[in-house]
Amino acid sequence: MEQQAGSRIRVEALAIDGQEHAAQWAQRLGLPLHDADADFALQLTDDGLQLQQLGDDVPGAVRVDFVEGAVAHRRLFGGGTGQMIAKAVGIQPGIRPSVLDATAGLGKDAFVLASLGCEMSLIERQPIIAALLEDGLARGRGDRDIGPIIARMRLLTGNSIEIIRSWVEEPPQVIYLDPMFPHREKTALVKKEMRLFRPLVGDDMDAPA
Repeated sequence: MEQQAGSRIRVEALAIDGQEHAAQWAQRLGLPLHDADADFALQLTDDGLQLQQLGDDVPGAVRVDFVEGAVAHRRLFGGGTGQMIAKAVGIQPGIRPSVLDATAGLGKDAFVLASLGCEMSLIERQPIIAALLEDGLARGRGDRDIGPIIARMRLLTGNSIEIIRSWVEEPPQVIYLDPMFPHREKTALVKKEMRLFRPLVGDDMDAPA
């Protein structure tokens, strides 16, 4: 994976038995296991894969967790089919469209739609974010409550335009777009995930204004 200036990444194991898994991720992503000058660390922990920015005054680590935390709370108390996202994709009584989330990010919106019964295809083009999402999906499959939801989510890694152009399966009924970083100079990036990912992703110049 090509690393830009200011976004050098190493892979490291914080879990006792995580060395082999860390080596596998490093090989898949083309990242080093040892880099003293790295700006970020993709870390294997007992709770899953996480990304940690290194240095002083940096945001905390980010990982994908569909079982607990904010995503789980949104599933239980987020408003169900009355949510704006549900209306946006056309969910109605008896209607659950198949949806292609072409800007998957950490998978939060896709998980909400899957929890409401939509069959989801997710595309994420940034390899590190895709790795975090893949790990979160894998851990979620083993959970009794959300396993059936995760089963409705399929992750594809790559450029969404290229993937859509080469699509050979039944086309999705809805294509959902919600870029992580619309290119607006005045946008206030206050969320931890945005602060962490901005150096890696940069401005999404393809995002609609």
